[in-house]
Amino acid sequence: MTGDTRHQNALLTLEGMTKAYPGVVANDQVSFSILPGEVHALLGENGAGKSTLVKMIYGLVKPDAGQMTLRGESFAPVNPAAARSSGVTMVFQHFSLFDALSVAENISLGMDNPPDRRVLSARIREVSQAYGLPLDPHRVVGDLSAGERQRVEIIRCLLQDPKLLIMDEPTSVLTPQEVDILFKTLRKLTAEGTAILYISHKLEEIRTLCEHATVLRLGKVVDTCDPREKSARQLAEMMVGDTLHVPSREAADPGPVALSMTDVSMKSPSEFGTDLRNISLEVRKGEVLGIGGVAGNGQDELLAVLSGEGRAQTGAITLGGDDITLLHPNARRARGLLTAPEERLGHSAAPDMSLTENALLTGAVREKLVDRGFLKWGRTEDFARRIITAFDVRTPGPDNAAGSLSGGNLQKFVIGREVLQRPDVLVVNQPTWGVDASAAAAIRQSLLDLAHHGAAVVVISQDLDELMEVADRFTALNEGRLADPVPTQGLDVETIGLMMGGVHGETAA
Repeated sequence: MTGDTRHQNALLTLEGMTKAYPGVVANDQVSFSILPGEVHALLGENGAGKSTLVKMIYGLVKPDAGQMTLRGESFAPVNPAAARSSGVTMVFQHFSLFDALSVAENISLGMDNPPDRRVLSARIREVSQAYGLPLDPHRVVGDLSAGERQRVEIIRCLLQDPKLLIMDEPTSVLTPQEVDILFKTLRKLTAEGTAILYISHKLEEIRTLCEHATVLRLGKVVDTCDPREKSARQLAEMMVGDTLHVPSREAADPGPVALSMTDVSMKSPSEFGTDLRNISLEVRKGEVLGIGGVAGNGQDELLAVLSGEGRAQTGAITLGGDDITLLHPNARRARGLLTAPEERLGHSAAPDMSLTENALLTGAVREKLVDRGFLKWGRTEDFARRIITAFDVRTPGPDNAAGSLSGGNLQKFVIGREVLQRPDVLVVNQPTWGVDASAAAAIRQSLLDLAHHGAAVVVISQDLDELMEVADRFTALNEGRLADPVPTQGLDVETIGLMMGGVHGETAA
């Protein structure tokens, strides 16, 4: 279909959309069209301007220039409520749900004119069943899995009869089976005429699901294509404008045990968390241990008990043979155990603090950024600049707030901050979540290089392809218990599924 034909038949048309912030033009004369019943991919590396663009479509950000038309009429939503009333809804990458409330109560809060609770509960059952995403409206959200929580967000949108559904990284917390269910739902929606604007860094998913793609680079549209006719590598290279470098690893024999856990149990600090139960593992120098599992099975608790933020009720943790079970986080960092948690804003980084200040937060001890109570500000700023340069963090400079970075660029900064401190053991949770293909490859290569130089690396991830690419051994968390690790070489999908499903002994292997 030609550009003119697309424009004439479009549900939504963007023309010359522009938005600038201090030091950066997020969107520069962006123009494209979305057809009714089309799954349209919005591609681009981190910082390309995808998030700003969809926020303008959804009424969260006011454009500096440009115009939009929806079903042939001028469209300029002043807020999300105005966008929803026009038939535009959005499922965000980060869920906006209250754990202590029921499914129906959460959905009601997200609707502009919710019906009576009994009527709403009946509609939730009806719509969720019709679209293959069954939900019990009376269940408490805190008891739901990550996949079920996403269903709540989707059903909340579907109850408002959307003409355009925007989805931002919708499969980042889903199992392969849940991804299949989601895709069936989206295909049913498009068959009914709903258009979907789909943002994802999982390029094989883009090739499977999407019929058209618009590629952004540095805020500008640089290409369009039918992703079904391209390879994942070709799509990645369109995004970055360069050849994609695939992570490589050098064969090495693991050294002595660097980190061990013996029968470690810990009660989750969260009412809706997962208790750790009798966790035992060993990680050797020069080795990458991959830990898979569906979200909400104890990943956050495992990282907390290793970092020292959580306290083990039973069992022992050793680092280089020394017992560190009772040591607090800074003491563990001083000894060489560094961690990077999953939640970027608020846990890994303080959003309102500058990148220099965030570099200080975890680098103070090992980078010697404090002397007798006085901050070495120049040295701290140099450390922040080294992170920005080494990990290609797209930002005007180290004085910018962490919250001003795109999710992927902030992730590169957080991982780089820990890697450059030369840890003896590094534990990372979801290291490439929401990161584009080029940046993900760079992060994975940095983890492999760290292991090659003698560090022990633990990668906790829901991305099985990532774990198969970087890990020497694989294990899985299920309801707070850890399966026996097995070598990744020759590991099949059936065994992985059994381990993720709760097979804890040698039966899985």
